[in-house]
Amino acid sequence: MATKPSSTIEDYLMEIYDMGRAGRAVIAARLTEKMGSAAPTVWNTVQRMHRDGLVEISAVKEITLSAAGMEAAESIKRRHLLTERLLVDILGLDWADAHEEAHLIEHTITPRVEARIMAVLGNPETCPHGNPLPGLDPRTRPTTRPLSTSKTGDEWVIDGINEPAEEDHELMTFYQRNGLMPGAALKVVDVQSYNHTITVEIEGRRVTLGTSAAENLRIIVEAPAVSAEQTTDNRQQT
Repeated sequence: MATKPSSTIEDYLMEIYDMGRAGRAVIAARLTEKMGSAAPTVWNTVQRMHRDGLVEISAVKEITLSAAGMEAAESIKRRHLLTERLLVDILGLDWADAHEEAHLIEHTITPRVEARIMAVLGNPETCPHGNPLPGLDPRTRPTTRPLSTSKTGDEWVIDGINEPAEEDHELMTFYQRNGLMPGAALKVVDVQSYNHTITVEIEGRRVTLGTSAAENLRIIVEAPAVSAEQTTDNRQQT
């Protein structure tokens, strides 16, 4: 597809990309739920994307990105995450508000502006919520798991917030208010199976998390296999 996709198509591309990255099969019903449009509208849009070579539709109606679709999806995703960084790091917007505000800006960013934002921000590897920019060597990412898998006495460092949770502004505000953000260290002090809560100690305070909050918080269990600097050096030598 030679021309830049419309903002609507870019929204669909990013949703399909996010679902795929989360390991979820993409079907029209799930897209309808996420996009907030009528089912016929969503399916017609998907068919247009198929016509334009952006997605493939299997015999069982599962939707996947084509090579061209993946390239376009990674582009809009990168612009979205960079916009979040710009809003938080440069403009001082609240961490919990960045995701929603970035959606209003991302479609207007040109490749030239994207490159400038990258330079101004010092080539960040993640968004403010700890999610990696597309195109990074996966070996530079730590091994993680949900906080909900912890037991009493475990000590962790937070890697980030699962991307679907960023849509929940109330949850993001809870994380921010309690310092549950990437890089923060915490200790699990209580796990209650009967009501599915986990209590952690962070910065001298105790915070109790319910199921959703604990499942969407990623903690680091193993450091990256290689550093970003190593992969950069390797590319320069080849």
